[in-house]
Amino acid sequence: MLLRWLTSRACTLAHSRPLPGSRNVRRKRRLRRLYHAVAVTALIGLHDMGRSQQPHSGSDMLEAAARGDLVSLKKLMAAGALLDPRDAARQTPLLLAVKNNQVAAAVLLVEAGSDINAQAANLDSPWLLAGALGRTEILRHMIAKGPDLSLRNRFGGNALIPACERGHVETVKLLLTTKIDVNHVNDLGWTCLLEIVILGDGGPRHVEVAKLVLAAGANPNLADKDGVSPLTHAKRKSQREVARVIEAWGGQ
Repeated sequence: MLLRWLTSRACTLAHSRPLPGSRNVRRKRRLRRLYHAVAVTALIGLHDMGRSQQPHSGSDMLEAAARGDLVSLKKLMAAGALLDPRDAARQTPLLLAVKNNQVAAAVLLVEAGSDINAQAANLDSPWLLAGALGRTEILRHMIAKGPDLSLRNRFGGNALIPACERGHVETVKLLLTTKIDVNHVNDLGWTCLLEIVILGDGGPRHVEVAKLVLAAGANPNLADKDGVSPLTHAKRKSQREVARVIEAWGGQ
């Protein structure tokens, strides 16, 4: 409205009949001021229009994903928000959703095309963290997108190793449907079978994951950096059931 009035006033002055002497000079000055006001008002309007059309900031996506706010996520994505903005720790919205077990939000982001392999400053990625935390439902959607199975965490391990260490039976089953390396050795010199024994408690869950990885081709005799085999570790820790499973698959 202000811009329309200023423009109208300027046009009226510009097309009115000339006045004699100093009165005409004053009119020209007023006209220049009006033209200046029109230009400034127009620029402010363009700036505000551009600002209102900009996508929401990345922090909005990060916060919505972290709290599992599906309504906000859908609105932000519809408005053109980036799927993979980073926070100070280089975490993406998908990584935060995985971390906080916001399954529906994570699935929404995966299906929308979020980068499942994007690694944060500590080398966590949505794919690696989902394996470590046993987020089986999220992993199922990620597998359909073709994850990078060679991706390594800060310990040099793949997604399978921490899943085995923590006894995530269903997660291990799912990971073994891919071509993930069951004999990968991390920076500590441990395979998934060694982590089951060294860091596991020898209980039913760890017995089950030991059976699963051995059936999938894990080498029962692949020793650690000190030459200690999985069977020897199991016997030292009195993990009798795990030891029996390893022996049944040829462990020595």
